[in-house]
Amino acid sequence: MKKDMVIYPAIFSQDGDYTLVRVPDLQGGFTQGNDPLDAVTMAEDLIGNLLEDQSEYPQPSNPENIKLEAGESLVYISVDLAAFRIKYSKTVRKNVTIPEYLNEMAKEQKINVSQLLTEALRTKLGV
Repeated sequence: MKKDMVIYPAIFSQDGDYTLVRVPDLQGGFTQGNDPLDAVTMAEDLIGNLLEDQSEYPQPSNPENIKLEAGESLVYISVDLAAFRIKYSKTVRKNVTIPEYLNEMAKEQKINVSQLLTEALRTKLGV
């Protein structure tokens, strides 16, 4: 499995018109959806947001150790955190220093230096 691919068990239950979601392995692991499909989407978003700034992830529970109450069901939620970070990451402003001649060449060729630096960092870091 890819390094940044995580799979966590989630407990789904119905509360009136809403599907409640609890991810027991993650602190703050609660969300809800308008229906089961929306609940899966919300659970993916929840896991991504809770883990996006981490490099080590909590170990998922063994499903045999999860005790379900009446009306609850166990659903596995998978999230590609690398893709999540790319899709939802915020940008930060960095001041970089480069040789003047490279700056001029980049301007002439209409190269976006910020984009190039981002691509180079992703390649270097393997993300």
